[in-house]
Amino acid sequence: MEELILKFKKHVVTESKRSRFIHHQWYIKYHLEIVEKIALELCDRYKEADKELVLLMVWLHDYGKILDFDNRDEITLIKGREKLEWLGFPKQFLEKAIAYVEMVDKKMEIDLNVAPLEVKIISSADGASHLIGPFFSLFWYENSTKPIEGLMKDNIKKALKDWNKKIVLPEIRKSFKKRHDFLREQNGQFPSKFLD
Repeated sequence: MEELILKFKKHVVTESKRSRFIHHQWYIKYHLEIVEKIALELCDRYKEADKELVLLMVWLHDYGKILDFDNRDEITLIKGREKLEWLGFPKQFLEKAIAYVEMVDKKMEIDLNVAPLEVKIISSADGASHLIGPFFSLFWYENSTKPIEGLMKDNIKKALKDWNKKIVLPEIRKSFKKRHDFLREQNGQFPSKFLD
């Protein structure tokens, strides 16, 4: 299984570097590799998690975004399944990965707090990854023609969606709370008072 996951990872890396993908300059280093690192740390804490499934989901969860940004969720399910089948992943394993990634994509419709552990790990790692490194700065760079107030509003919306819907594991919420608060302040959501 490790070899198959590595083949899919290499494929995702290649596809994500194509200039048709808006995030091609940074997506691997400043998003997917961070998601992978956080997810592996969580697997070390949650020994009962299927680590191979988690690793595959790291590289699968945004696959559609890389291929067709505007139709990302549908493309992940269709093209992701096709690629995993083509690579030779066992049917039951790939179907589980596809179903679990679909749960992550439906975060606004379902409560991820009651999802399978591997879904919680990927969802929480993905949401937390946005609070590390230059993720939100790169959003400003890629949308530099937008008014600053609009960028700030979009950042707050994303940050709140991640915090309220995606980040469900308590370790992540505890470890990333200060980063989340700082991001909100950077984008105009100030505390009621600044001094203790």
